[in-house]
Amino acid sequence: MSEGTKLVDTTANPAPLGLIAFGMTTVLLNLANAGLIGLTSMILAMGIFYGGIAQIFAGWMEWKKGNTFGTTAFTSYGLFWLTLVFLIIMPKWGIIGAADAGGMAAYLFIWGLFTFVMWIATLKHNRALQFVFFTLFILFWLLALKELTGSASIGIIAGWEGMICGLSAIYAGLAQVLNETYGRSVMPLG
Repeated sequence: MSEGTKLVDTTANPAPLGLIAFGMTTVLLNLANAGLIGLTSMILAMGIFYGGIAQIFAGWMEWKKGNTFGTTAFTSYGLFWLTLVFLIIMPKWGIIGAADAGGMAAYLFIWGLFTFVMWIATLKHNRALQFVFFTLFILFWLLALKELTGSASIGIIAGWEGMICGLSAIYAGLAQVLNETYGRSVMPLG
C-alpha cells in the first residue's frame, strides 16, 4: 500500500483584505454621495487600487482556498469598483459618452439584485457579513432610485446608508484580523 500525501492549507485568510478594501472605499465614496466631500481623484484612486485591485487579489486567494462565495464576492465587487471608476473617467477622457440616468439606474439595480442573492447566501455565514450584504443591496437600490428620480435627498440618504455599509465591512474585516491574531473573539462577528 502506498501512503497518501495530505496537503494542509497554510495560506492566510484573504477575507479581511477584501472586506477592508471594500469598506474603506465604500465609506469614502459615500461621503461624496452624502455631500460631505467632493468626488475627487482620491476616491477614484481608491476605487481602482484598493476597492478594485485589492479585492480582486482577495478573490483569487479565496479561489485558492476553495471558497466559492469569497471568490465570487471579492472578484465581482473588485470589478464593480473598476467599472464604476471607468464609467466616471471614460467620458472625461472623450472615449465614450456618459451613461444616462436610466443606464446608471439599470447598472445599480442589477448590482443590487446580485447583492440580494449574495445576501441570501450569507444567511449561512456570520451576522456581521449578513449585515454588510443587507446594507449593500439596499445601497445599490437607493442609488438606482436616485438615478431614476434625480432626487438629491435620496442620494444623501444613500450616502449615509452607504457609510454604514462600509463601516460594517471594515468592522467585519478588522474583527477577523484581531480574532485570528489573538486566537479568541476580541470583536464578535455573531
